[in-house]
Amino acid sequence: MYKAETRGISVTVMPRFVEEESSPGESRYFFAYTVEIVNNGAEQVQLRARHWRIIDGRGACQEVRGTGVVGKQPVLEPGESFSYTSGCPLTTPDGLMAGTYTMATVAGESFEAEIPAFSLDSPHVRRSLH
Repeated sequence: MYKAETRGISVTVMPRFVEEESSPGESRYFFAYTVEIVNNGAEQVQLRARHWRIIDGRGACQEVRGTGVVGKQPVLEPGESFSYTSGCPLTTPDGLMAGTYTMATVAGESFEAEIPAFSLDSPHVRRSLH
């Protein structure tokens, strides 16, 4: 589990390798991740957008930007939470993801809530010790 907090917005991520959606012989590795966003702050916020940096095992970086998450732009009152699960295919057996959510307050102020960097690890990674 990976966790970050920005201005009272707690973001927790739990990634997992999905063997049944993967095909290592074809360099296809699929990862799912569940995100929980909790508003520990004192004001209502809305998740407006996402920005992901996805880095594969070779160091290639892909950026993904979009409106909301899983087709939603949830509004979180103080103490409320929102969870969702999504996925990420890679051509390498491991990688990293990190990013930010653009949050908006009722007053119209926007800020970036950190999504903690988390590793995508499959049992197909070949590790070598020197």
